[in-house]
Amino acid sequence: MQRRFFLVGAPLALSACAAQQVWAPDDIVARAIFRDPDNSYLTLYTMKNNGSGNGAHSSLLINASQRVLFDPAGSFVQNRMPERNDVLFGVTPELEKFYVSYHARVTYHVVGQTVPVAPDIAERALQLALANGAVPQAHCARATSRLLRQLPGFAGIRQTWSPNRLSDDFATLAGVETRTYREDDPDDKGIAAARINAALSE
Repeated sequence: MQRRFFLVGAPLALSACAAQQVWAPDDIVARAIFRDPDNSYLTLYTMKNNGSGNGAHSSLLINASQRVLFDPAGSFVQNRMPERNDVLFGVTPELEKFYVSYHARVTYHVVGQTVPVAPDIAERALQLALANGAVPQAHCARATSRLLRQLPGFAGIRQTWSPNRLSDDFATLAGVETRTYREDDPDDKGIAAARINAALSE
């Protein structure tokens, strides 16, 4: 299921591996913006299979002048965080928890790794995410690792297609804190999406 919010221009003829172009209007993005007064930081999320341990998806929460989620080729369908080409705006702590809960289920758990960064580095990450453009399916770790490698202090992050390798590299950063999130929801993200969107509509 593809995440959709607002499409721009005429319908696009997309190949099987092309990325879906999404662009929320300025006024909707402006109303959604959320600023966290805490220290600036980055949180790498990695979704891992409970059986094999293989990484299935990577995303990056960026707390800069605003709090956004770079979710390349993500599938979280909701109506509260407007999107511009894989960047979700207005990521409050509540919505972040819903995002994690959507991915954590009986077959997958979520690993969150947070590292404090200087405000200018967080802002650089934000600008890189905004400029990245939509990401094709299966390119999530590649896009996220490419973004991180452009930040001061992150040169040790390898360019990779593997969410697990990216998580391993991120774990070597100074000051990183790691949390693991597990839930026992059925192995059907559609059920979680319906439950979450019902809660957001209340």
